[in-house]
Amino acid sequence: MTGTRAFGTVSTLSPAVISDLARAAEASGYRTFWTNDTPDGDGLGAMRVAADATTSMRLGVGLLPLDRVAPQQLISRITDLGLPLDRVLVGLGAGAEPGGLARVRRAVAVVRAATDAVVVVGALGPKMCHLAGEIADGVLLDWPTPGSAATMREHVRRGARSADRRPPPVAGYVFTALGAAGLGRLRAEAAHYASVPAYAAHFRRAAVDAIDTAVHAQTPQQIQQRLAAFDAVLDETIVRAVVGEPSAAAYRRVLKAAAP
Repeated sequence: MTGTRAFGTVSTLSPAVISDLARAAEASGYRTFWTNDTPDGDGLGAMRVAADATTSMRLGVGLLPLDRVAPQQLISRITDLGLPLDRVLVGLGAGAEPGGLARVRRAVAVVRAATDAVVVVGALGPKMCHLAGEIADGVLLDWPTPGSAATMREHVRRGARSADRRPPPVAGYVFTALGAAGLGRLRAEAAHYASVPAYAAHFRRAAVDAIDTAVHAQTPQQIQQRLAAFDAVLDETIVRAVVGEPSAAAYRRVLKAAAP
């Protein structure tokens, strides 16, 4: 298989930068524009900005952590923002609290019943991948290697078979940096994620250090070569851009280097 490419960034960027990058991503042939959601960054609000800047590109927010945001809040926010549901992918994550599998199962049912948005489940481990295969419209992996992505796809397939349905498509956030400044920031990001228990367990299962799951290079040619390994096992490779400074110009360099 050969997957498509998407472009991902952070929701803490200014609306002007998000608008600029979404427009550039659509013009460059990326299939989807993704942003995250954090306590200081409004992922759904960023989707509204990106929707206004694009015409047909899909818009993903991932992940919305269900131990911080209740499904009914998400539904209300989606409605209030008037997001184009024919283009929106709502990524749901279990969060850090116990009971994540049950929380995700309930939330997928609630969101799907209330909206026409595509519901994507974020998965790090085998059990969540199996559940996502059972119930989700899509699966979002975080910090995968090509090898771990292939393994997780098999868990998704098994979940789908158990529910007698077709396996949903699998996307993956591939953290990507170009040049020395980006690599410095990437190392800091990797160290942060490696300190989170759920991610630390994920890296142990993959038998890699966090930084070794990412793509970092000095030239666009090297970026393309290293992303190709992910394209071969993912339905959508999300180029999660990491830059030394959060400017439109810095993000555009990564966007151009990794363009499909």
